[in-house]
Amino acid sequence: MIAAAFSRPFWPLFLHVLGAMTLFGAVLAALILALAGQRRTTFLALLTAVPAWVVMRAGAQWIYTKEGKWPTNPTWISIGFDVADMGLIVLLLALGAAFWWRRGGSAHAARATAALSGIYIALLALAWLAMSGKWG
Repeated sequence: MIAAAFSRPFWPLFLHVLGAMTLFGAVLAALILALAGQRRTTFLALLTAVPAWVVMRAGAQWIYTKEGKWPTNPTWISIGFDVADMGLIVLLLALGAAFWWRRGGSAHAARATAALSGIYIALLALAWLAMSGKWG
């Protein structure tokens, strides 16, 4: 397992993991801040998550083009790409709800921000488990 990690290209894997860790941290911070009722900082945390998503996804695509020589994608890669691509929609919806909450102070927007952030954390955890365990 360790030898396999050393044989991978360094920069694509580094950027993918750095982006994923930053994304997870930003969305988790947004969830905690939303539950605490912090409108402005919740929005800023989710705003930070967008460039982290770009770095994570770019690193994933870069390493996939260098290493992806499978006849069909393994399950863990399919889960990772699906969570990344569909997760962007959830992330942008959470960012929109946080913006709505920041501008208007609506309790519905606060609940939507917390719910969407929680859903995205669960999706990221699923991808994390699938990719670390190499399912399928």
